[in-house]
Amino acid sequence: MKAGRIRISTRKFEVKEVPTPTAGLGEVRIKVGAAGVCLSDVHLLDGTLSPGYLKGDEVTIGHEVAGTIDQLGSEVSGYQVGDRVIVIAGQRNEANQITTLGFDYDGGYAEYVITKASLVVKIPDSLPFEEAAIIPDAVSTPWAAISSTAKMRAGESAAVFGIGGLGIHAVQLLKIIGCSKIIAIDPRLEAREKALKVGAHFAFDPSDEELKKHRGLDAVFDFAGVASVRKQGLSLLGEMGRLVIVGIANEAITIPNDMAFTYMRTQLLGHYGSERHHTEELVEMVKHGRLKLSDSVTQILSLDQAALALETLEKKIGNPIRIVLKP
Repeated sequence: MKAGRIRISTRKFEVKEVPTPTAGLGEVRIKVGAAGVCLSDVHLLDGTLSPGYLKGDEVTIGHEVAGTIDQLGSEVSGYQVGDRVIVIAGQRNEANQITTLGFDYDGGYAEYVITKASLVVKIPDSLPFEEAAIIPDAVSTPWAAISSTAKMRAGESAAVFGIGGLGIHAVQLLKIIGCSKIIAIDPRLEAREKALKVGAHFAFDPSDEELKKHRGLDAVFDFAGVASVRKQGLSLLGEMGRLVIVGIANEAITIPNDMAFTYMRTQLLGHYGSERHHTEELVEMVKHGRLKLSDSVTQILSLDQAALALETLEKKIGNPIRIVLKP
């Protein structure tokens, strides 16, 4: 089969032929219907991110996957060949460490992918693979950050820094839960305009002085992964405000003023990934028309064009939300 693989020692990426895998004990094989292209994949290529638990030097990229079960391993129950599913992007290994699909073990830039049966979630026939594929991470990570880490409630206010593949969905989800004020912050005009269309009440360039008038927020979400965002985000928070860091800058986190930080009882929270129930909740939201993902897929390319997709996302050509690969 074809697979888009990276050699970690050289950061060289190529689509090449590899053996088609076979489902083992407790596993299913999925014929990939679509795979989302994430900025984390770009960061794996440029060296900003590295696998923590990869065995060997090569891995098939891709942690956003939807498709059809085409093979059942032994001792698998509750699923059958032909089931349409999405794959939860992370699992714990034998040492109870969180490992990630497409980083620590082979992912979805491929014609087939193997996963534990416990890590798949069924999807309705009405949900296209292109939209379903982006739920793990692009939608489930902001949903988990909002609902579990920040514990956002209806009537609260929030700002979202970085209106990319995750941030745009954070805006939508904050609207769904009933936030009273949603502020989108991004230097790109196109990104700000998109945020206003999906539910933001205000949208600012981070250098806009008007932003200071909105201090006193309940939460600020950093999806940009930029060190300066953290300092600016802290300045926008009110008493007991939460700064939730999702984007990775791979730099030190600095608290500019510890007196203000302690006096205001500010909370600094890190967030990574999501759990099964977040994915299941989102599938239900889409199924019942509460969450729309059709506008999130900005381009569909073939697996052979994976390198082009990664370059397009890295350079933000056409201001993509999510590019999706189809084998």
